Amino acid sequence: MNLGRLGACLLVDPPGVIETPAQADPYVLIHVGSPVEVGCERGGRAHRGVSVHGDVDIIPAGVASRWTLKKRDCALVVRVSHELLKAAAVDLGVDPTGAVLLNRFQVRDAKLEHLGWALKTEMDHGFGIGRLYADGIGVAMACQLVQAHSLAAAKKAFSKPGAMTAFRLRRVLGYIEDHLSDDLSLAAIAAIGGLSVSHCQRAFRNAVGLSVHQYVIRRRVERAKSLLADKRRSISDVALAVGFSHQSHLAYHMRRILGASPMTVHQTGE
Repeated sequence: MNLGRLGACLLVDPPGVIETPAQADPYVLIHVGSPVEVGCERGGRAHRGVSVHGDVDIIPAGVASRWTLKKRDCALVVRVSHELLKAAAVDLGVDPTGAVLLNRFQVRDAKLEHLGWALKTEMDHGFGIGRLYADGIGVAMACQLVQAHSLAAAKKAFSKPGAMTAFRLRRVLGYIEDHLSDDLSLAAIAAIGGLSVSHCQRAFRNAVGLSVHQYVIRRRVERAKSLLADKRRSISDVALAVGFSHQSHLAYHMRRILGASPMTVHQTGE
């Protein structure tokens, strides 16, 4: 999809080494689905880690990338033009020269993530709401990028009080992904992050934009949607595989979050 100042696509890459040439505009990559061990070299820096659902990579304009994937990887790729970023900077009262994006590896940004999922949902439905809606998402993403991931933002060096450190957050999210089928508890999740339960709850919401419980339910539903594409699996088996005690629980949360029943997803794969 190309809307002039904004572009988006769902990109699926096979295991192996992938060379991505430098682009004229910066890109935002949001990891989709199961955890994948990823190595990346770009801008004179190298990073390796397990990318989990919602992790964000920001690739500045003019920077080539070399990716090493341990297994199949899926990401929502969003192009944000220089014009859109500069316009956002002006609207925010920021010097447009500071609207240059920083090189980011596997960061968490609840606002960018939610905007990305809204854009993906609209893309999945053929942009039925219309271009104006997609444009609005693009403007919101550009504003968040300027506020949190630009040269201008780096100069402010602002850190949100009470937020979970990146290291602790990655440990917690990785643990959740690996144990979605288990009976997860707040105490166990907090222990993985090295925090008290109350501190973990506050810090997690600040970092992700959802409570721990809301996040786990959403990831279970999203994992179930992926598994239901396999017609050989029954709905009850999928419900148990993602941590729901009964398929009726899966049905309730899937309708609430996705607006579709497990049977519909199972039959259509959408």
